[in-house]
Amino acid sequence: MTTSRSPLAGRLVVNAVLGLMALYTLIPLWWLFVSASKGEGYLYRGNPLWFSHFDLGANIGRVFTFQDGIFSSWLVNSALYSLVGAAVSTLLSVMAGYALAKYRFRGRESVFNVILASVLIPAPLFALPLFLMLAELHLTDTYWAVLIPSFVSPFGVYLSRVYASSSVPDELLEAARIDGAGEQRTFFRIALPVMTPALVTIFLFQFVSVWNNYLLPALLLNDASKLPVTVGLVQWRSEFANGVSPMLPIVGAFVSLVPLLVAFVALQRFWRTGLTAGAVK
Repeated sequence: MTTSRSPLAGRLVVNAVLGLMALYTLIPLWWLFVSASKGEGYLYRGNPLWFSHFDLGANIGRVFTFQDGIFSSWLVNSALYSLVGAAVSTLLSVMAGYALAKYRFRGRESVFNVILASVLIPAPLFALPLFLMLAELHLTDTYWAVLIPSFVSPFGVYLSRVYASSSVPDELLEAARIDGAGEQRTFFRIALPVMTPALVTIFLFQFVSVWNNYLLPALLLNDASKLPVTVGLVQWRSEFANGVSPMLPIVGAFVSLVPLLVAFVALQRFWRTGLTAGAVK
């Protein structure tokens, strides 16, 4: 009797912990949605977790028209930084991970260990060195100041190597070479399609990372027309004393989450597959 109750109790504890984690994740999102939907002047009235004077459409309209519609420019900038940065980073990561997994050369493990160590270094520690380097190159306050650092993803290289090692058979590559395919054609025609789940996973992680990046753009950009949405919303938050409504950054934050939710929903199937491959290896 005790034995049969033990697994049941364990499942109940696990489900309770997972439920608390889900609430911890979803309650802030729910609060953001509810707050963004409230009419002007009703943000701090009534239940903070329930609707009051629903006016979401008008709030979104005010966000997109405030300050000559600069919020639209911030969204476009974030999309540019995230899409271009994630695409280039994904390609470079997959190429590097494939080379580390399938080619034998002196210093291969040392290179991989350096890349692996860089994964463990917090990203804010790179901000000041990157600022100094880009300032010497006269690239500050340009689009390249945000794009160039986003082209590098140590985690993407790590995941690519793990996935290439487990999912791209050496026999398949040898067969392609015997048939006369060069290394470039073998990679793009044979290996790359097999590594599609890894590509999507790396792209999604890098897209979210660049979209949510705040510190580096805040350090490197001064022109308001080049700011991403994260930095722009913080500027609105700091201008409450200048007549900026607290509703604007809240509604703006809600709108800025929509592209991330769409990306997760659209790429969820590939994302789970890529993560599972890395975990098994």
